[in-house]
Amino acid sequence: MAKQFSHRIRVRFSDCDPQNVLFYANHLEYFDVAITELWREATESYDAMTEGGVDIVVAEAGIRYLSPVRFDAEVDVTVEITRLGKTGMSSRLAISEGDNLRSEGELRHVFIRAGSSEKLPIPERIRAGLETYLTAQP
Repeated sequence: MAKQFSHRIRVRFSDCDPQNVLFYANHLEYFDVAITELWREATESYDAMTEGGVDIVVAEAGIRYLSPVRFDAEVDVTVEITRLGKTGMSSRLAISEGDNLRSEGELRHVFIRAGSSEKLPIPERIRAGLETYLTAQP
């Protein structure tokens, strides 16, 4: 069974639109924060990865907005790794407030040589850390 990952964020005023609702683009920002925290827990630091010559880039992003998130709410952003390919990974993310799902989405990342756009195989040390969170096999 895959290990679950969740990161809690309190919605800041500056993250909201004039209606005091989390601005739509900031759902993706929260996804990015959660991926960064997952990375920190599962593998090495991002700096260590790039210093080792590896980087990741977002190749695809999708999101569904289900209900508003308001200023000062505490939300949990969950991440599941759904695919680890040769040079890329896919993840499913969700923002929930209590038992209420507010948005859900998918991200696809590609591993590249740091400082370029040349695709690289996922390094084994990173793959091993991420496999712990893998919920579906390719």
